Amino acid sequence: MFGLGAGEMMVIGIVALIVIGPKDLPGLFRTMGQFTGKARMMAREFSRAMDQAANESGVKDISKSISAAANPTKFGTDKLKEATGMTKGPATQALSEERQAAKEKMSKAMAEAALKRQSKEAEEAASVGADADAPLPAEASDAPEPEKRS
Repeated sequence: MFGLGAGEMMVIGIVALIVIGPKDLPGLFRTMGQFTGKARMMAREFSRAMDQAANESGVKDISKSISAAANPTKFGTDKLKEATGMTKGPATQALSEERQAAKEKMSKAMAEAALKRQSKEAEEAASVGADADAPLPAEASDAPEPEKRS
């Protein structure tokens, strides 16, 4: 509080106790608390009045437009679209349809590749399963078993 350390606050408390006296000290603290409460109430009231005045004068609207202009990515792309005439016109519609067609083409190709991969994996699993039924060679059965950890 006010940049004072614990030791400094202790010294101030002891001096206040000696100067004011133990009988009047609680009354002083009460008066200081009431004063602090009134000061905080006045500060809140002032802050509310300033906010209300700002709302009535349109400062918040100006602030919103300034913050929108300060966002370079959004502001830049909007201005580029305006400059090129691509603000939801026929060129934008054609581009949108072209992108949709490309998306569908890529989705179809990926689905076909996934099906091929799944069938290949199924064939490999079937061939491995057939090999598992065959007896092990003699060398593999003579090898010592690895130690089990518990």
